[in-house]
Amino acid sequence: MNDTLADTDFRRARYLPSWPRPLGYRNARLSAEAGAGPDWESPTSWQTVPVIEAIFFDGDQTLWDFETLMRRALARTLAELRALRPGDATSGLNVEDMIFDRTVVAAELNGTGVTLEALRQAAFARTLERTGKPDPAMASQLNERYLHWRFIDVPLYPDVLPALALLGERYQLGLLSNGNGYPERSGLAGVFSAVVFSEQHGIEKPDRRLFNIAAAEVGLRADQLVMVGDSLPNDAQGACDAGWQGVWLNRGQQSPTELSATHAITSLEDLPALLERLT
Repeated sequence: MNDTLADTDFRRARYLPSWPRPLGYRNARLSAEAGAGPDWESPTSWQTVPVIEAIFFDGDQTLWDFETLMRRALARTLAELRALRPGDATSGLNVEDMIFDRTVVAAELNGTGVTLEALRQAAFARTLERTGKPDPAMASQLNERYLHWRFIDVPLYPDVLPALALLGERYQLGLLSNGNGYPERSGLAGVFSAVVFSEQHGIEKPDRRLFNIAAAEVGLRADQLVMVGDSLPNDAQGACDAGWQGVWLNRGQQSPTELSATHAITSLEDLPALLERLT
């Protein structure tokens, strides 16, 4: 981690030469640039522009590569299943079969309020049905093994730790996710002052009610909050619809024809500079 964070001072000097900024800094700065000069004695001149106080991040595909992690965990779980039940029925299974079963079961259970862990167990039960030997106890065992592998050596993207270390000096940081990537099991223990999972509330992003819950968690107004995530509709646009600033983290996806009210970056390295423009 020390090597990863070694350039933090450089990033701070490059992007944030005078943080923390006082309330209303941007309003006073723009007045000065316009030639009028800031009214340093007037409280209103320091409070016209809302100041960003907290940044929430999505988890999967934003902070860590969930696709890689999920496939790796499924492959290891499948290997254990084959060892427990050798034969043609299990040797013919592959990870794509398991992903398909999970997708089908998720559609069937949509709106029932089932947790993601229970959903995964139901998917394993469906996979065991493929083998001709349904077994609820085995499905539970496979689920436990999957969760074991799911949270071992979580692959954070290279830009995550430096960005969170830098931004945490100025902002409250939060996690707002439709997944279940627990920070303490993902190499990010103690980083976030607020953690909100959709399954805990029975609603998912982009439902603005979930953004309202997150705002209440940190005790801030919508115009003081930023949401950063890889999903344009769920994270960036959902945040904007809730009155937040929305930032789409585009890690290589094709750019849409229109970003509506959201902002776009290609790396978390770009986030401090964007926030400087927004504040």
